[in-house]
Amino acid sequence: MTAFETVLPLTMMGILIFILFTGYPVAFCLAGVGLMFTVVGGMFDMFHPMQLFLIVSRIWGSIAENLVLVAIPMFIFMGIMLERSGVARHLLEILSVLLRRVPGGLALAVVLMGTIMAATTGIVGASVVMLSLLALPVMMDRDYDKKITAGVISASGTLGILIPPSIMLVIMGDMLAVPVGDLFAGAVIPGLVLSGLYLVYLVLMAMIKPERMPKLEQSDADDDRPLLGLILRGFLPPTLLVVMVLGSIIGGLATPTEAAGVGAFGATLLAVYNRTFSLSLLRDVVRGTALTNAMIFGIFCGATLFSYVFRELGGDDAIIHVIEVLDLHDWTLLILLMAIIFLLGFFFDWLEITLIILPVFRPIVMSLDLGSAVPTDHLLLWFAIAVAVNLQTSYLTPPFGPALFYLRQAGQGYLSLGDIYKGVIPFTLLQLTGLVLCLLFPALILWLPNYLGY
Repeated sequence: MTAFETVLPLTMMGILIFILFTGYPVAFCLAGVGLMFTVVGGMFDMFHPMQLFLIVSRIWGSIAENLVLVAIPMFIFMGIMLERSGVARHLLEILSVLLRRVPGGLALAVVLMGTIMAATTGIVGASVVMLSLLALPVMMDRDYDKKITAGVISASGTLGILIPPSIMLVIMGDMLAVPVGDLFAGAVIPGLVLSGLYLVYLVLMAMIKPERMPKLEQSDADDDRPLLGLILRGFLPPTLLVVMVLGSIIGGLATPTEAAGVGAFGATLLAVYNRTFSLSLLRDVVRGTALTNAMIFGIFCGATLFSYVFRELGGDDAIIHVIEVLDLHDWTLLILLMAIIFLLGFFFDWLEITLIILPVFRPIVMSLDLGSAVPTDHLLLWFAIAVAVNLQTSYLTPPFGPALFYLRQAGQGYLSLGDIYKGVIPFTLLQLTGLVLCLLFPALILWLPNYLGY
């Protein structure tokens, strides 16, 4: 490649990053930069205007006709319906009762609730807001440390980005051409590892500094409500929904799209069971689903245009050329890619990183030789889950961590921004610890898919 052919696509990427900082809608930034560089490419005979007609067919073929992506609006519907139907409130009640005599029991209940709700929704914003509204006032009333409270709520809410059924994994599967069922199976153990790291940290903190997470008073701990009734009403229904949705996908009984439909229907039945279903609720859930889905697919269209022009201008070859010039060892290169994704997470949302960076990194990852640690046929699967663990930090890292602002908005009057920033530091380190474990021990990701015969 000539120096100009290398510089032009890299300049295109640099301009995109600069424009994203302006705050314009991401879909318009992606499409606008893509169209601008069709003109630039045409001026240097690197892009013919007639190629623009191919973008429409690519958008139609890769997005509108993709049956796997149909799962996204149904998973969104399921998450919003569960958020507003009272399922989470009953779940927190039962977990609080079960852990009422354990040091830091309320914080542990929040983590467990975040884990269960992550396996039923996959929408981080809804999870963080829901946990904030339900748990924050209770934890403050019981004199929990503000930093611990901020960290546990925001970190528990982000588990939905990793634990299946995760919308991010559906999109990753499409970007990397990896079956979504494989990704769901590979993400189960890393998600539980992160949840386990949170629980261990909280238990140790409760033992070392019990004043930060006081036990419940005896009057609070004595709950004479029938435990069996609480379990049947608050714990069993969402657990059954997890089994129906996640179990059917991992077990190969249903496609992600079919399971998403079952999940959406099951969430509606739970709303009926909790006697919170109404036409007004249904209208609000459908409206929220439509708006979120339109935002995601708008970014899809913009990213498709951008990536097509980027590749036609030689972007893939330019990236590979730069990597060859650096002459890094395969493991060193992998760490560099992970570091880039981590740093981008300080400034960009996971959706932007996934749609822009993963297609660029895919040929680089496919060229890696990690020996017997990661078989070549499982390389993309392992890399995708490692990236998903990495991107969890993007929700907690300032200045633009979305979970921080969800919590700030929902927790006004309880938490300052300083409390939130300081509170998420230990949990961000725990997330990085989980990432290191996944890199050092690939079996954490690959064991379940291999066991299931994927």
